[in-house]
Parts: sequence; C-alpha cells; structure tokens
Amino acid sequence: MPTLFSRIVAGEIPAYKVAESNDYLAFLDINPLAKGHVLVIPKRETDYVFDMEDDDYMGLWIFAKIVAHAIKQVYPCEKVGVAVVGLEVAHAHIHLVPINAVDDINFSRPKLTLTQEELAESAEAIKNSVLSITNKP
Repeated sequence: MPTLFSRIVAGEIPAYKVAESNDYLAFLDINPLAKGHVLVIPKRETDYVFDMEDDDYMGLWIFAKIVAHAIKQVYPCEKVGVAVVGLEVAHAHIHLVPINAVDDINFSRPKLTLTQEELAESAEAIKNSVLSITNKP
C-alpha cells in the first residue's frame, strides 16, 4: 500500500511543494514546528533512510542541502535544524526546520496552525529561493 508521501509524489494528495527533481521532492510540513518547516523525501518509496542505496542516500542529502540554504534565505535563523525520525510515516524523509535554539526542533512542542494562504506564500518564497540558488551561473 502506498505511503502518504508516495501519494503526494503521485499527485493524489496535494502538497505545498518547494523543490522537485526526478528523484526527490521537498514540500512544507502542514503541521510545522516553525514557518518554513520542510520535508525532503526520495520519490522512490523506502521506509528507512539507512536502507536507501548509497547513491540515492547521498543525492537526498545534496538535495536537502539546497533546500536548507533556500529556507535560511527566506527565514533568517541561526541554523536550519535537521531531523530524521522516520516513525510518523513509513517513507524515508528529512525534516528541515529553521531554528534559533535547540528546543526549536523539539517534536513534542505544539505545532503551528498556518492558514492555506500562509502555507502557499511560504512555499512560493522557498521555491523562488531554491530557483535563485540552482540557477546561479
């Protein structure tokens, strides 16, 4: 049975996409810890990130690095925190969260409730930042 994320990749479930390649997808978490909280996934369904083939694993991290730089341009922060938890959806994924303190990436904290307009604006801003990063000469 396809995962929630595989259904997003297939276009069966809408998402606020911020970056996409042939092999990877990045989209906003709709229950974010902070504005700009993005999930980065491989399009190929794999439950556990450490079960990915080496080339796919490295490609996922390179893709995540580009998205993290874009997030930091849009949401000035100390760092973009990274978490690989993997328990909530059985599809490998990386959380990228703008943070200024360690507790900003505490998943037991209450999640933000953002409007569709706020999510759409955030996705567009990060997407434009990704494009500016990847289209540099």
